[in-house]
Amino acid sequence: MKSLVAVTGADGFIGSHLVEVLVERGHRVRAMVQYNSFGSWGWLDVLPSDVLDQVEVVPGDVRDPETVFELIHHADVVYHLAALIAIPYSFRAPQSYVETNILGTLNVLEAVRSLCTPRMVHTSTSETYGTARQVPIDESHPLQAQSPYAATKISADKLVESYHAGFGVPAVTLRPFNTFGPRQSARAFIPTVISQLAANADVVTVGSLEPTRDFTYVKDTAEAFVTLGTAPAETVVGELFNSGTGQEISMGRLAHQIAALMGKQAEFLSDEARRRPDRAEVMRLVCDSGRLRRATGWRHRYTLEEGLKDTIEWFLDPANLTRYRPDTYNI
Repeated sequence: MKSLVAVTGADGFIGSHLVEVLVERGHRVRAMVQYNSFGSWGWLDVLPSDVLDQVEVVPGDVRDPETVFELIHHADVVYHLAALIAIPYSFRAPQSYVETNILGTLNVLEAVRSLCTPRMVHTSTSETYGTARQVPIDESHPLQAQSPYAATKISADKLVESYHAGFGVPAVTLRPFNTFGPRQSARAFIPTVISQLAANADVVTVGSLEPTRDFTYVKDTAEAFVTLGTAPAETVVGELFNSGTGQEISMGRLAHQIAALMGKQAEFLSDEARRRPDRAEVMRLVCDSGRLRRATGWRHRYTLEEGLKDTIEWFLDPANLTRYRPDTYNI
């Protein structure tokens, strides 16, 4: 019988790609989407019918322990991706991040503990490291909360660590560096640049152009999740793993590369409204994913240019581009 896997945050950018990969691998998937009165399943709504036919969609909320318990019941693996992730908005509404990212993770841990679920794969973020003190960044790098979002993710990671140590919960944490690709929110740098260029903007407004990031194509990140969900327990359970490419690029250089791939010319303007507070800006992130490679053999397959070409092609499809508002700042 096919294994049953549960996914929180399945309606999101990375979550929807993960659902696709899991179905392709032959898993039965139970996917939680955030309940709303419109009946929307988020990005799951755009998946092909032959994929969705293999998915049991569960509207709910990770903040509700009963819904989480029902989602995880009988699952062999739970992939926990549900989170509030927009960093600028975390300065405006920090309590909502505490409720979703910390209490939501607690609900998943409690369900996994009580149901004796064989494996939990928890999602962290490279933002927990803050500005790099040394590069590349490995898992021993100090944690620095430079935003309320990062603080809640550090807290969630530590909850997972404590539940493994104190209760024996078979959890493993993946800490992806900056993921990009089709379906990403326009609040992120790459989609906002592509969507503005696609609208023929002469001036593209963005946040800071100086920071550097390590960008990983979403299909590689999804593969990292599946790898940790299926690897032998003795090699991964109780551990934390980075995933990234080990290559960094400044936001300014990246913007010009996107424009070149699209055959566009534009001025890139750093808009104060889109910038983080000075002390909150993470200036440099570059990943050391050696631990994940040694434990599982995972490595990224897509180059930055290959991923950007796929992403640009997806955004230029009119059916996709109309979902975005290039003239509006998405906080």
